[in-house]
Parts: sequence; structure tokens; C-alpha cells
Amino acid sequence: MRNTQARKPNVLFILTDDQRFDTIHALGNPEIWTPNLDRLAARGTAFTQAHIPCGTSGAVCMPSRAMIHTGRTLFHLQEEGQQIPPEHTLLGECLQGAGYRTFGTGKWHNGTASFTRSFTDGGAIYFGGMWDHWNVPICDYDPTGAYNNVINVIPNAFYSNTVMQVYCDRFVPGRHSTDLIGDTAISFIEHDTSDQPFFLYTAFMAPHDPRSMPEQFRSLYNPDRINLPDNFLPEHPFEYGIHGIRDEVLAAYPREPAEIRRHIAEYYAMISHLDHEIGQILAALERSGKLDNTIIVLAGDNGLALGQHGLMGKQSCYEHSIRVPLLFSGPGIPHGARCDRYAYLLDVPCPASVEGRSLLPLLRDSHESVRETLYFAYTDLVRSVKDDRYKLVEYVGQTRQTQLFDLLEDPYEQNNLAGQENHADTVDRLRRELIRCRDEWDDRQHPLGQAFWERCPI
Repeated sequence: MRNTQARKPNVLFILTDDQRFDTIHALGNPEIWTPNLDRLAARGTAFTQAHIPCGTSGAVCMPSRAMIHTGRTLFHLQEEGQQIPPEHTLLGECLQGAGYRTFGTGKWHNGTASFTRSFTDGGAIYFGGMWDHWNVPICDYDPTGAYNNVINVIPNAFYSNTVMQVYCDRFVPGRHSTDLIGDTAISFIEHDTSDQPFFLYTAFMAPHDPRSMPEQFRSLYNPDRINLPDNFLPEHPFEYGIHGIRDEVLAAYPREPAEIRRHIAEYYAMISHLDHEIGQILAALERSGKLDNTIIVLAGDNGLALGQHGLMGKQSCYEHSIRVPLLFSGPGIPHGARCDRYAYLLDVPCPASVEGRSLLPLLRDSHESVRETLYFAYTDLVRSVKDDRYKLVEYVGQTRQTQLFDLLEDPYEQNNLAGQENHADTVDRLRRELIRCRDEWDDRQHPLGQAFWERCPI
């Protein structure tokens, strides 16, 4: 075992895809099996009110990941985060400047040039949003950043002979993405002999659909015994412009309880598979003697509805879509702590281009605050703000609607208080805060913000 006392701590950043905030057993979900995430929560600090600001694209994960890696706010990204320009300092670049070796594996949704700037090495890299978990098109690390190898694929051979070109070095048939990415991270740990501290970025493609996993994890969950969420609805109370997008047609309208239970069971099974692989990574760190000198960060890039409010995806400002897991563990981080103060995933320590706020005060004192209110935006359809009790949501899609929820009394957001006379002052107050945040975030400088606010004269 090497002496790690003189080294800066290593950093392992695990990012999951579509994992909602309430999918960790130790944090209050008795139905899900997550012993390794429970272990991380026990040996570190869990942020139970971590959020994303929603997104400027139906593919919410793309701007979300761009914000994570740059600390930029939603309307200060380049477009929707497809590319990250050189003037936006990346997390990996920052750590390289601090003397870290940086290695990336898994999903990268923000362009090849930004990946090359972030990482000095990598493996099993997937450039894209989603794919068949059992046949992932991966790239090996290319220090030039070209990533220009092309493979022909017929994506729907049963119905068509249309050929699609995929930029990758090879497909890995029959091996699940979770195992492929996890094993790449483990190999890096096992072969790391450098005197440099490392930043190991491990970005899983799960539990994003298509929800498929090894049978040993599927068999953990009987859909008939899964509880429907309290806010399950057959359909959303009103249409606001997402009725026909890809995520929403994964289940039939109206939503049937049995089908939603099946979706939830498969979702939980994918997370349990993830948990198992995370346990393998922790075991590799322990075997190598590096665990005690490694800061581990686990986060999800966005949430998911799966039947809540009659929705399936993450294209909303409801809690199930904007709240995500965020765990820190390692040297200097309090054990078994819970922080319920508001935070965004973009709240990271600050190079010049970063607009987030450091979470270090919250790690030192869970009673500190770095944000009193949070602002959310989905494309040109929805804007929202919440304080320590209430959430206001404004819609301008196919219908103009306002919602007000008391998150203390109504955490599942089932009782809309907007329009009730005794809550008129709260609506007015939060609308003023919405406008303040709009201007602070330069929302109206973005084309989607312009379109929203032209239709929302509040």
C-alpha cells in the first residue's frame, strides 16, 4: 500500500443518467436496493435538496451536463450545451491546472473538443445521448480530439434498410453499458501507478431507457408489489406542449397503473445494477489503498416522472424532474450528514468563468445557506421559482396556466393553490422573485426566454 498522506486527494466523480433524488434506500425509499449508495451516504454527506435548473432542450441531460462541467448557468451556455467553448473553463481543465491526471469514461453529451480539453486520458467513451445498453458504440481516447472514425449501422433493420453513420471505434456487443463503463473505471484504478492525484470521471448511461438490465437485478422487483406514487395520474391535468415528445410516448395514454408499476420496477432494477457496479469500483479503490484518500462525488443529471402527474419524462419543473441525488464522501467530509439547504449541481468552486456558488460552506455547516430561492426553466414553455416553502410554476404552452404548491404541506405537488384568494399575496411575491431571477439569469437574452416572456405578461 502506497503512502497517500503527501498526495492531494483523488477525485472520483460518478454521474448517473435520469436518476431521481428519491432512489436511494438510506435516504428514505424502502422499496429500492442500493447498499453501496447507502454506504456512500453513511460515510459522507447527502445533499437532499440538490437541483438542476431544468433545461433548454427536451434532452435535459445535455444542458445539465454542460452546467455541471462548467459551473455556468442555463442561459449562459453555448446554445443548449452541444459544444462547450474554450472560454468556459471545464472542471477537468481546472483540475489539470491543479496537478491532476484526468481520466474520463462513459457518456459525454457536450462535444468531442470539450472532452479532449477535460481529460488527459480515457476509455469506453460514448458521445451521444442514449443507445442500446447492450450494444454501445464506444470511442477509445484520441489525444487529437478528432474522433472521426465512422461505422455504418442500420438502426431499424426489421422495417428499413436505411443506414446511419455512427462516430465510434467499435461496438461492444452483448455487454451492458453499466458493466462496460464500470469495468473501465476499475481498470484505471488498478493500473494507476502515477504519483499524480487523479480525477476519474465515470458517467453511466443508466438508468436512462431503454430500461434493460441483467436478470439478477430485474428479479429483485415484482411490479405487482411496487407502490404507485401518491401523485400518480392517468394524464397531466392540462397539455403544455410535451404530450407527443419521445419520453412521454413510452407509456400509453391514459397511464395504466400496471404499466407504470412495470416501468418503476425496471427503473429500480437499473439503479440496483448501477449500485452493484459502484460497489465494484469502491472495492477496487479499497484494494488499491486509495479509498481513504479519494473524494467521491455521486450525482444524477436530472430526474424522471414515471407516472407522477401523468408524465413519464423530465421535461417539467416538478420536484421529480428537477431534484437529483448528490452525495459527497471522503477525506474531510462529515460522515452520515444530511444537508437540506438548496443547491444546484452547477454550484462548484470558482474559476473566472464559473457562475455557481461553492458548496464548501454547506459541507462545513449544514445550517449555512448559499441560495434562498431557486429558478427553473423548461424551453419556452415553463418557468418556475421556489423558496423555502412555496413553488410557483407558470406555463405558456398550449394553455396559459399558473400553479402554486406548498412544498411543506404538499411535497408531491397535488394541490394547486393558485387562484385561491388567501394565497394571492404569495403568488404576487413569487412572481416578483421570478422576474428578479429572470433578469439575473439573462433569460430574456436567450431565444427561448424571449419566446416565453412574450407570452407571459406577469
